Amino acid sequence: MTGRAVPTLLGIPFDAQSSYLRGAAEAPTKIREALACDASNHWTETGVDLGADGAYEDGGDLECFEKDAVTVIEHGVDEIIRQGKRPVCLGGDHSITYPIVKAVARKYSGLTIVHFDAHPDLYDEFEGSRLSHACPFARIMEAGLAKRLVQVGIRTINRHQREQAQKFGVEIIEIRAIPAYDKLKAAGPVYITFDMDVLDPAFAPGISHREPGGMSVREAIAHLHAIEGEIVGADLVEFNPVRDVDGLTATVAAKILKEILGKMITG
Repeated sequence: MTGRAVPTLLGIPFDAQSSYLRGAAEAPTKIREALACDASNHWTETGVDLGADGAYEDGGDLECFEKDAVTVIEHGVDEIIRQGKRPVCLGGDHSITYPIVKAVARKYSGLTIVHFDAHPDLYDEFEGSRLSHACPFARIMEAGLAKRLVQVGIRTINRHQREQAQKFGVEIIEIRAIPAYDKLKAAGPVYITFDMDVLDPAFAPGISHREPGGMSVREAIAHLHAIEGEIVGADLVEFNPVRDVDGLTATVAAKILKEILGKMITG
């Protein structure tokens, strides 16, 4: 164990900004169940025993409502940070990342965001909403909340989002360009946001937006392990249990969560 602030889970059961299918709000419970399942143990591949006392904590779930969700999420994450802990948020759709990062950026300046996703989520607005799950990184970058945004696994990007990426100086690593371990070295604090649809749907069918040609679980974990920098927070989003097959995606999400927690603990 290190002297770093303890990683603390926070469930954010919110999917009101999903543009296609609802269901991601049910994910936090399913991820916790898979993480606790006796089919596996609590050791990470980096040699961390997550079952050890104090390895991580669980702050429960927020109660989110569509009309004030941004405020509720931001305040909830802020409270964890005020307690001297590091938030690890379980979504929920990807819209939750904007208010999470608002809170994290108040504590940590010069933030590097490492974003795993099939989609860049850089729309200025989507279907009339500037808070859609298709827009969080436009909001984050225009507000100056991150020094650097590195997107890994992108494989569906249109002209508008390419223009947005150029405008904000986003470093896009398209799926055809992986592995790209050298791009994951950061000076200063790092925030990880992991959208489950970065994975090929063969590995994670329980997602709303299935985009073939994605990363394998092994490729994703290898890139998580390659991140250099102090990880000050993370989120895991867009797992949709309604679309899952025999709990497969829940198990994969728990595995990804284990490796994120292990990486945070070992540095």
